[in-house]
Amino acid sequence: MRALLSVSDKTGIVEFARELENLGVTIISTGGTHKKLEESGIAVTGISDVTGFPECLDGRVKTLHPAVHGGILAMRDKPEHMKQLADLGIETIDIVAINLYPFKETILKPGVTLEDAIENIDIGGPTMLRSAAKNHKDVVVICDPADYETVIDELKKNKTVSYDTKYRLALKVFQHTAAYDAMISDYLRKQIGAELPDNLTMTFEKVQELRYGENPHQKASYYKEIQPADGSLVKAQQLHGKELSFNNINDTNGALAALREFSEPTVVAVKHANPCGVGTGSDIYTAYKRAYDCDPTSIFGGIVAANRPIDKATAEEINKIFIEIVIAPDFTDEAMEILTQKKNIRLLKLPDIENKEAAGEIDIKKVSGGLLVQGVDDILFDENALNVVTDRAPTEKEMEDLRLAMKVVKHIKSNGIVIAKDQATVGIGPGQVNRIWAVENAIRQANTSLEGSVLASDAFFPFDDCVTAAAKAGVTAIIQPGGSIRDQESIDKANELGIAMVFCGIRHFKH
Repeated sequence: MRALLSVSDKTGIVEFARELENLGVTIISTGGTHKKLEESGIAVTGISDVTGFPECLDGRVKTLHPAVHGGILAMRDKPEHMKQLADLGIETIDIVAINLYPFKETILKPGVTLEDAIENIDIGGPTMLRSAAKNHKDVVVICDPADYETVIDELKKNKTVSYDTKYRLALKVFQHTAAYDAMISDYLRKQIGAELPDNLTMTFEKVQELRYGENPHQKASYYKEIQPADGSLVKAQQLHGKELSFNNINDTNGALAALREFSEPTVVAVKHANPCGVGTGSDIYTAYKRAYDCDPTSIFGGIVAANRPIDKATAEEINKIFIEIVIAPDFTDEAMEILTQKKNIRLLKLPDIENKEAAGEIDIKKVSGGLLVQGVDDILFDENALNVVTDRAPTEKEMEDLRLAMKVVKHIKSNGIVIAKDQATVGIGPGQVNRIWAVENAIRQANTSLEGSVLASDAFFPFDDCVTAAAKAGVTAIIQPGGSIRDQESIDKANELGIAMVFCGIRHFKH
């Protein structure tokens, strides 16, 4: 029995090779692995002694040879294969342990060049792994040092490795090489800014198994990108509390998306993936109070995201109710002392929480049998393209509140309406099947006077009923995309009722 060992990650390789040697297995190796095994006193045959050909091109070519791949791919139960090996003087290779050039580690280094990345694309390694995995009936293939022990245990007990184990190891190899190739193609695509390719292959690494998905009967796991941007949720450090759930992660991600619209001190409260309160202020305490006051009922059991460190005063307010998660760039020592008094609250620290690059380049939705892929919604509106369509223009204060309302309505489910006043939301109407219901829900939800408030809509008004309802509630200014064939009806109604209306020209559907 012969084993070919050639690894970049040398974790456990000496111990594995020594066990194989004790079992009478002949060991073949290459480059740095050969040197390490030899230095450890293990008898090892160099790859050039097997191929009869020297390594060349700075090591780029060493295992791409019939003496290697013939020994791996020959089907042992086919007499003609074995006769050909004998005629060619090739011996079988029965165990292949390979892990690949560190492409991921290379591209994660600061300042890595394209040339460095390309030089760390493995060619011979994936080829040997795939050859061995294809012929897994006869060859044991290992790409993960964690599997060395299993192979040795079976060899010691049974003098062979079971088919079930070989099959599982082969599957692991194809998953590994597929992810490796996807990582390379994704990296190269990003170098030239190519978007929406004809074939989209992506790879993610498992972060953790989750207790369940959206519901207890659904299995779920949490995965991360190979190169997540700073400020991405997967980079958050959990400081306190029990394990995050599927819904926790999904809701927190939505909170972060809305939070990134703001640069001033801001708090976003989210419940069931929809913002239920957003407030800004001169400090994070004021921002939290404004977000809370929008909807004290819905924030209970929700997610709180802040773009400034949580201080003592804010922590004391948060601790008055049950909150599932607080995520912020940091927490003061006093805030931690207060918040950790509740064992179930999750506290997440996320530096660079405002980094807009964390939104990524594409948005993906799974549909039956396929994917929908689009660029992220990374604009709000063009200030220079704003069009005041009514006789009255918004005041400066109204315009500031309109901007806040539009930032929030962008992140609630359509049909969506947000009413804002004094730099905080005061009424949110998400996810309705018609727009007047969304307006009515936003008005009904408000627990304060709406006199002097403003309203934002994620899409145009198909009828003037929304303007009428808003004016009756006390709304004095509206921002919406415009574009309906009935726009003039809404404009006329706004003029009749003394409402300022601005068309922003940008729709923000969110389904």
